[in-house]
Amino acid sequence: MAQIDDLPPLREVIAQHGLEAKKSLGQNFLLDLNLTSRIARTAGDLSQVTVLEIGPGPGGLTRALLANGAKNVVAIEKDTRCLAALTDIQAHYPGRLDIIEGDALDIDPVAVTGGEPVKIAANLPYNVGTQLLLNWISVPQWPPFWQSLTLMFQKEVGSRIVARQGDKAYGRLGVLAGWRTHASMAFDLSPKAFTPPPKVTSTVVHVTPRAGPLPCDLKMLEKVTAAAFGQRRKMLRSSLKALGGDTEGVLEAAIIPATARAEEIDVEGFVRLANAYSASA
Repeated sequence: MAQIDDLPPLREVIAQHGLEAKKSLGQNFLLDLNLTSRIARTAGDLSQVTVLEIGPGPGGLTRALLANGAKNVVAIEKDTRCLAALTDIQAHYPGRLDIIEGDALDIDPVAVTGGEPVKIAANLPYNVGTQLLLNWISVPQWPPFWQSLTLMFQKEVGSRIVARQGDKAYGRLGVLAGWRTHASMAFDLSPKAFTPPPKVTSTVVHVTPRAGPLPCDLKMLEKVTAAAFGQRRKMLRSSLKALGGDTEGVLEAAIIPATARAEEIDVEGFVRLANAYSASA
């Protein structure tokens, strides 16, 4: 295992502070500092940005981010048991780590990062990871407050984020991510890398914002994709009826065959469809 600083190995930190992972918090601790350093490197140059980290736990990724030159790390941790371990890291890297106790779903990321340039890097808790991603790619102002997202998910979720038209995993998450961002899977992690080992393979996804996504009303795009993929085996003329209005007329305006199914429509097609619904309202 790589020695990235003079702090104790993570297994010792966990034992010292009694940090057995809690299933209720979606915790699976990544103890291999070679892998946490690889995640930090995937995030790119961190020397001029504040890195927002969600769910640092015992601080493996936190240490890697700081050791890889992060100007500043803001770590949001819900589990009060982890705060002492994070405070030890804070003392080792004076002036470069801010620790915020709380739930990331309830905290304004712009407020806690002080308007500085931001990159987000996190081994996200499995139970809130998708919602946090949606929150970050659905911010009203675009380009967003963040420069990139380097996030760990279950591989199944990662596949849905990067999926495109025709892929088996293609769905509303792929449409929403593909509309506003460029997303790619960087590398996988075996369950054996974690304590406790999850039952699934994990993957690191790297996301950057598109400079000029196609004009579209986000809420309408969410409604259209939810209806279309909610009944993905049906033709769109049937699955979109839940939205009301002249379904076939809207499909015609969007230049989409009424007999098409959701997985056959690319991101641009869904944008046209959402815009056609907005125009018909």
